[in-house]
Amino acid sequence: MFNLRTLCTAIGLSLFSTICPALAQDNQLATEIANLPWQSYPTVGAIGSTAQVALTNDLQFLAASGSRRFLELNGNPPRDGNYTLAPRSLDWFAVFTFEPIGYVKDDERLDPDELLRILREQNAAGAAERRRLQIPVLTLDGWVAPPHYDAETHRLEWGVRLKTDDGQTVSNYTVRLLGRAGVMNAVLVSDPQNLSDDIAQFKDALRGFAFVPGQKYAEFRQGDHVAEYGLAALVVGGAAAAASKSGALKGLVKLIGVAVLGGLGAIGALFRRLFGRKDSQAA
Repeated sequence: MFNLRTLCTAIGLSLFSTICPALAQDNQLATEIANLPWQSYPTVGAIGSTAQVALTNDLQFLAASGSRRFLELNGNPPRDGNYTLAPRSLDWFAVFTFEPIGYVKDDERLDPDELLRILREQNAAGAAERRRLQIPVLTLDGWVAPPHYDAETHRLEWGVRLKTDDGQTVSNYTVRLLGRAGVMNAVLVSDPQNLSDDIAQFKDALRGFAFVPGQKYAEFRQGDHVAEYGLAALVVGGAAAAASKSGALKGLVKLIGVAVLGGLGAIGALFRRLFGRKDSQAA
């Protein structure tokens, strides 16, 4: 990483008084992110007491405290219970969080058009609140990949495309991994131009993911708590599905679903600016 102080001195601070402080701030932020307590191979990343992810030489992991700081550095309210997985290059990253909502039955048919309609309502209703909090607003532009469920792996996956107020595009790809007592949410944040490659890398990394013994979907037993909603609700933010049917959706959208989706999209835009792709930097 180049020395911004030397650069600013060389080009003359009188001409670049607004550019250089911003560059210096970006440089400082990127350095602090890189210096977070990333765990690496052969460590196995523990996602609470519920699951774990085996690391390779190319992957690194942040536990809850490091992920809290990671989200805070990127302009989000500090939140507990998040875990971060990323390649060493930081070309993409994924945030994991577990929702102990119970066993989700996977026999529901998904309607991508209806789900997109609900997500757009959430997005529109939540925009005013995000502006009030001075959090970057992203507008839902459509599916990158419509929701689909794999009954063999018990994974629900979908991807959305979002746009910032200045016209930049960000993509989030979400995987819901069903377990015995709840759902592990894993959101991939990627540059849209490299989304296909990053999804492939992310899915390869998920080969190392596993619920701990006793928490796997196939270990369900009679008497276990069963979630009150199914697959469609997982796409639109849990309770939002039931709320949309009762007319209570507008009161909930500030708390669920797109609040997380939009925040991770904003982080993706920041990451693209701070780190970028090595081939892009060389261009």
